[in-house]
Amino acid sequence: MATQENQGLAGSPLPAVSVILPILNEELYLRDAVSSILSQDYQGEFEVVLAVGPSRDLTHEIADELHKTDPRVIVVDNPSGRTAAGLNAALQASSGSVIVRVDGHAQIPQNYISIAVDLLAKTGAVNVGGMMAAEGITTFEKAVAGAMRSSLGVGASRFHTGGEAGEVDTVYLGVFQKAALLAIGGFDERFTRAQDWELNFRLRSNGGSIYFDPRLEVTYRPRSTIGALAKQYFEYGRWRRVVSRRHKGTINYRYLAPPVALTGFLLSLAMGAVIHAIFFIPAAIYLLFVAGSSIAIARSISQYIYLLAVIPTMHFAWGAGFITSPKNLVPSER
Repeated sequence: MATQENQGLAGSPLPAVSVILPILNEELYLRDAVSSILSQDYQGEFEVVLAVGPSRDLTHEIADELHKTDPRVIVVDNPSGRTAAGLNAALQASSGSVIVRVDGHAQIPQNYISIAVDLLAKTGAVNVGGMMAAEGITTFEKAVAGAMRSSLGVGASRFHTGGEAGEVDTVYLGVFQKAALLAIGGFDERFTRAQDWELNFRLRSNGGSIYFDPRLEVTYRPRSTIGALAKQYFEYGRWRRVVSRRHKGTINYRYLAPPVALTGFLLSLAMGAVIHAIFFIPAAIYLLFVAGSSIAIARSISQYIYLLAVIPTMHFAWGAGFITSPKNLVPSER
């Protein structure tokens, strides 16, 4: 592995790249994720650093097997199992001047690293990223994927729904200039969720820019049950509130929509039941929105039926997490 971390991004030879993955209970997906990395068309040198947490399946054994098969795969321990801690452990073990973050259940296209390194050089950004391309296998997962890729389900964030290339507040995963990550102290290990939002805020506050390009499309596998989906979005809302508290100016109307929708829906039901039926109108309007959105997103009748539950689950779980997020969720000192 090349150790020349000071090679310019715009120069020759190409910079050395380290792909870092925080891994926990990824027995089903880890081989495919690493295979998609090792098959990259990138002509520079690169390595894959797996930070493996205390998994309950064969994840660690698979990681060790991948290391024995290909010395470019490096395995480090992440005792806490937390994502941010794993990312920092992998970052410290990395030797490349460009850091590519990938998740253990994601797959990247063959030209992902080549495009990203080129974008870093051309744009001067400290982080470039693209689409969280949700793809389901079961009918339920396909319904969730459709909602996650639609502004009707998740709002108009470009890393979910696509759009023109350009500067943004945040991107999915990311490809970083390592020096910029080290300059801000890496990932904040107090954050169980929302590490990307929080990290990109600090990168921008330190003078860097974040660049989105839809060609950087990462395959993402959505949750497979309604309970798992609700838990995921509850945690999203909970931790997004933490970011908004700690970093003023990071909140916008898109993030306020779910808690407002949840509050309005519950008030509508309560006032309609207690005061007058006319107060049911706001709740009815929301349900009509869900029905119409489900028609627009669904690719089959079965997907439509699932979407009637998926969309409000995403909205209301996120909103509930945001509203109930405790102020002491993250210690005040890092």
